[in-house]
Amino acid sequence: MKNAYHLFEVFGIELEYMMIDKSTFKITPKVADLLTAKNGELKDDIDNGAIAWSNELVAHVVEIKTNGPTDELNGLADAFHQNIIEINKLLEPLDSELLGTACHPLMNPFTETKLWEHGSNDIYERYNTIFDCKGHGWSNLQSMHINLPFANDEEFEKLHAAIRILLPILPGLCASSPILDGKFTGFKDSRLESYKTNQKEIPVIAGKVIPEQVFSKEAYEIGIYQPVKKAIEPFNEDGILDYHFVNSRGAIARFDRNAIEIRVIDIQECPKADIAIAVLVIEVLKLLVYNPFTSLSSQKDWHQNELASILNRIIKDGENYEITNFGYLEELGLGDHSLVKDVWQHLYEHVKNNIAPHYREAIEIILSKGTLATRIEKALGDDITPENISVVYKKLADCLQSNILFDI
Repeated sequence: MKNAYHLFEVFGIELEYMMIDKSTFKITPKVADLLTAKNGELKDDIDNGAIAWSNELVAHVVEIKTNGPTDELNGLADAFHQNIIEINKLLEPLDSELLGTACHPLMNPFTETKLWEHGSNDIYERYNTIFDCKGHGWSNLQSMHINLPFANDEEFEKLHAAIRILLPILPGLCASSPILDGKFTGFKDSRLESYKTNQKEIPVIAGKVIPEQVFSKEAYEIGIYQPVKKAIEPFNEDGILDYHFVNSRGAIARFDRNAIEIRVIDIQECPKADIAIAVLVIEVLKLLVYNPFTSLSSQKDWHQNELASILNRIIKDGENYEITNFGYLEELGLGDHSLVKDVWQHLYEHVKNNIAPHYREAIEIILSKGTLATRIEKALGDDITPENISVVYKKLADCLQSNILFDI
């Protein structure tokens, strides 16, 4: 395998899904049964051709991902969809199926959470000892991760700078978690709101979610890795936790594989929506790297606290938040206060000719009808009884099985 890929040469996509009981709509912790049914015996990671399957921290979440780096995005949504169909077929004897969206709207994480108990679970057990992994921010949050390569420090500098600028507005495109505990939370992206504080016992692990102003491997080691290493030492006498992997910012550098992993994107209702969002994000990052509206030095000049302030407001209001920070809007090619949805429309117009028609169709539904969080809110209306929530979310499960967007 090639050691280091250049910017945007290949991609890695990871999608997390929760497993639910068809009859009760409750989460069902049977991913081990799924992996056993597929493999004949339990195995944490399963190679299924272009797509791989694996377990997660909790026993009701399965991750499906590109099986190594890929340069093929146009057919990727279909590849993921075929794996979802296969998984749902294997789950039929368990009266279970997969469900998209970032949070189960009715799950009680304190009574229903079951941690993964097999294979390499010692790290999970340590996390549970430190953080008590039973809150929504641990056991009820499904996301898409986008992995983007860099070949050297120069490429890392450009990519990290562009990603930091784009991170704050991502929930205005992809929020899908407006409900927890059967109630509207007041946040379009409840997953990220929970994620921000799920490691409050050691806050340096996630920082401000927006990474610090570090733009080389050495600067990253000094500015992020070493503070994390020092903070976990009291909990890590046996060295079971690798401080390189403990870092939980919204975008994390992986110098072991020369990639940055974007982690702030809520999972959507179907792979067509997920990969369309991934393609749009990638194309906008290309724009910010190769043809920035300002300059690389201007992008690098933003402190994480300034960017986190914008992110936090968009976590709450999503696409309807009005950005009034003119300096930030200038980084995205705009000169006046703008709603986040208009910012995304503006960016989409710049890159849409580089996006395949089937993904443009998905993006245009999101831009015209709102984030999935907004569409869920509209579908529920004033009736947020458990019964109506179950009805709406079962429609979302159908969207996953059929690979169609939730369009109201």
